[in-house]
Amino acid sequence: MLTLYSYPDLFGVADNNGYGLKVYAFLKLAGVPFVHEHVFDASAAPRGQLPYVVDDGETIGDSETIIAHATAKYRLTIDAGLSQAACRTNHFVTRMLDDLYWVMSYSRWKDERFYPAFRDAFIAQHPQIDAAGFEKAKAYNAQRYQFQGIGRYAPEQAYARGLADLQVLAEIVPVQGFVHGAAPTSVDAGIYGFIANIYFFPIPTPLKAFVDARENLVRHCDRIHAMVSA
Repeated sequence: MLTLYSYPDLFGVADNNGYGLKVYAFLKLAGVPFVHEHVFDASAAPRGQLPYVVDDGETIGDSETIIAHATAKYRLTIDAGLSQAACRTNHFVTRMLDDLYWVMSYSRWKDERFYPAFRDAFIAQHPQIDAAGFEKAKAYNAQRYQFQGIGRYAPEQAYARGLADLQVLAEIVPVQGFVHGAAPTSVDAGIYGFIANIYFFPIPTPLKAFVDARENLVRHCDRIHAMVSA
């Protein structure tokens, strides 16, 4: 049995991190049985990053590596019918979501307009984490943002990057069905992982305002959410 280790849930979303939710959604959509373990401490994870899986004693980290492993081992066909052009689109979207991740994280931990609401909601749902522990995580993330570069941006500059990414997604995601047709593929799981972590969070960031105003993004998120929450 495959076990997925990822960050805790929040606001009804199975993982409050886009990468863990992406893997969770992929495994659900692909029909892979798994156990989901929520963890706060990533020190035991490969490269100290969540999510990771343990599958028959083998430990695999990185969301894309996990998906590739599961696809090969369990002979998954979720992406089997995709054209080369569709596969290229998936690759581009996946890399763009890597950029969106930093802006999403910035909106929670760095922007003082929204950090208190995120902190209080998280602690209310997971009281084993106290305010002091949350402040340590905030300081750690501030270092990450500085090294990555997003922490050197003014808020409006940071959000401009994320809104540009969301605009591309809004032009790719259809109102009906999924990115590549009537059935979801891995790219839909990836998009859901990040959009759900904006849409379902009742924190009025510029990213949420954008998503809330795009019917196609909301409907796509709701469709995947219903499929993976059953």
